Amino acid sequence: MVSLLKSLVFAFSLALLVPATAGAQVQARAYAPENLRTLSQNDQIRVISLEYSEQSRGRAIPNDQLRFYLDQVNRSNWTFSQIKSDIARSLAGNGGGVPGPGPGPGMQTIRCESTGNRMNTCRTPWQGQSRLVRQLSNSGCERGRGWDSRNGQVWVNHGCRGEFARIANNYSVTCSSQNSRHTTCAWDRNQGRPYVMQRLSGSACTENRSWGYNTRQGLWVSNGCRARFGAR
Repeated sequence: MVSLLKSLVFAFSLALLVPATAGAQVQARAYAPENLRTLSQNDQIRVISLEYSEQSRGRAIPNDQLRFYLDQVNRSNWTFSQIKSDIARSLAGNGGGVPGPGPGPGMQTIRCESTGNRMNTCRTPWQGQSRLVRQLSNSGCERGRGWDSRNGQVWVNHGCRGEFARIANNYSVTCSSQNSRHTTCAWDRNQGRPYVMQRLSGSACTENRSWGYNTRQGLWVSNGCRARFGAR
């Protein structure tokens, strides 16, 4: 009888212990100090891989992305918070362009990735051409083969993964409505859409009223509007 009672107590204790242990495993999260350089390389790999897995719901981090993070930690002193933030932007950017903080102060970028060596097209929040500002993959990102841009889009292929920013240029066109007449002016649509950079007339230059743009007619002004237009 005593032996049976002991067995029941042991079984009951085990039943209480197992769910608690399982729950602890489910709730376990990546932990690391902000300064990842204090960890061994194996521990750096472990916490970065675990953080990626948690944010991606179980997916394994791509090898080239892991190597990129290890380089940033050991060469550029990236913190754990920077790694977490970059992973979040990376996952948000899969399948589409997502604005994010760029490598330069105030620079707006998008991330575009070719997964499985397949072509992927990402929309940009700006019009006009884009430039590669940071390569994230080992696969070559040669323009014309690994990536290219067109009006409002960036495409990548052959495993190219990178961050892209708008090309800033000095393209501008001055367009004048003489005697309040409707006037059209040549505009290179590859530069993006025009905006009023500087009004040169006393008359107002109001979009869709005294000036406008479409791909068929180009840039037009009327009602005395005269202005210098830049590209955006």
